[in-house]
Amino acid sequence: MQDIRKHAQGAAGPTLSIRNLTVSFAGRRQLVQAVKNVSLDIWPGEIVGIIGESGSGKTMTALSAIRLLPHKAQVEGTIHLGERDVLSYTEKQMRALRGDRIAMIPQDAMQSLNPSMRIGRQVGEPIELHRKDSASRIKTRVRELLASVKIGDTDQRMQEYPHQFSGGMQQRAMIAMGLALDPELIIADEPTTALDVTVQAEVLRLLREIRDNTGTSIAFITHELGIVAELCDWVYVMNKGEVVEQGCVDQIFNDPQADYTRMLLDATPSIHGPRDEVPNV
Repeated sequence: MQDIRKHAQGAAGPTLSIRNLTVSFAGRRQLVQAVKNVSLDIWPGEIVGIIGESGSGKTMTALSAIRLLPHKAQVEGTIHLGERDVLSYTEKQMRALRGDRIAMIPQDAMQSLNPSMRIGRQVGEPIELHRKDSASRIKTRVRELLASVKIGDTDQRMQEYPHQFSGGMQQRAMIAMGLALDPELIIADEPTTALDVTVQAEVLRLLREIRDNTGTSIAFITHELGIVAELCDWVYVMNKGEVVEQGCVDQIFNDPQADYTRMLLDATPSIHGPRDEVPNV
């Protein structure tokens, strides 16, 4: 998929550009670096996988982009969303940016959805907060959003509560919320981990369709190599807070350069061969 990145680079610039990012926390005797000198780009219309084991720094990197780190975190480097210097923004400016230009799809939809609020109200809430549209226009937009993530019978579903949705439907509702304001970048943090394989495949197809139909950039954070092989265009491999390798999917899976990448591949025996030989997940 390297051609996609080359084509995207004809645009004005990357959707997200991170340079020399270091995230530290005060330990008992010294600073502990959770992210070390990380640089990465996500270009328009690209799905970028950020992969690594638990504690590799992948989620911390993504949270830095949306400025949702713990308040004690010390951050160095630069983060740009388009031309916006994210690290220079006030918290008020960041609240306006979150959900509008950057959306986040969390790992566990059931934990993120409000159990006492109807789905239609929750999906429409970002529009209400950021755009101040009329109730009728918001309702129309919510119908469109639910339909776009393959949730049928939208009028009925809008009146239901999260517990009335299956796990896959809950995750689709979270994706609909993320799409509400046509963001430039969606950060998906292990959004399929709690789903069975069949539903997982449906969500991955949906994310690919969203990218194809809207041109939205997607950062997909995961430890599952099969998902990366199926979904992503470009990959950053992280270990112990550092990017140890990057490249297009075919290069990462067929000609890995870093020992850590080879270890990940060896630990997942089903992930071998060219991209089109990788089984659907």
